[in-house]
Amino acid sequence: MLRQLLCAGSRRSILRLQPFSTIKPTDDGDLKEKAKVLNHADVPIIDYEDPDYLPLPEYPLRPDEPLEVRKQRLIYQSRKRGMLENDLILSTFVARYLKDMDATQTAQYDQLINGVTNDWDIYYWATNVKPTPPEHDNEIMRLLKEHVANSQREQRICQPNL
Repeated sequence: MLRQLLCAGSRRSILRLQPFSTIKPTDDGDLKEKAKVLNHADVPIIDYEDPDYLPLPEYPLRPDEPLEVRKQRLIYQSRKRGMLENDLILSTFVARYLKDMDATQTAQYDQLINGVTNDWDIYYWATNVKPTPPEHDNEIMRLLKEHVANSQREQRICQPNL
């Protein structure tokens, strides 16, 4: 064991003695200019006055999207939320109700899951922890709250099969 420590120690000291440089000195001695790190990002860095403010992009509206294509997109988006709680709630909700929704109801559901910037808000509204804001208090939200209440005591521990 002592032999391993001595060998490892000598290797470390050898490595420490070896100089590491990515810039080779030249005759002009202009190392500072060569070592300067540039930001090659296309988007300029913006310093906001309010450090808690983070602008979020608007969800693009798709007015010409056919109803069946929209429903398929909503099935995918309901299953891939990024938090398991909403994955289970929304995927089981969509499996049960989406096929019977008309264009208006589908648009309301699309606005609910894609217009809200925080998925925890959807969860808290659906579970009645927080009051639902008026712009999302519609037929779909009432149906979702009823679904979350689970009066039939269905077992919803995994997402439904596709």
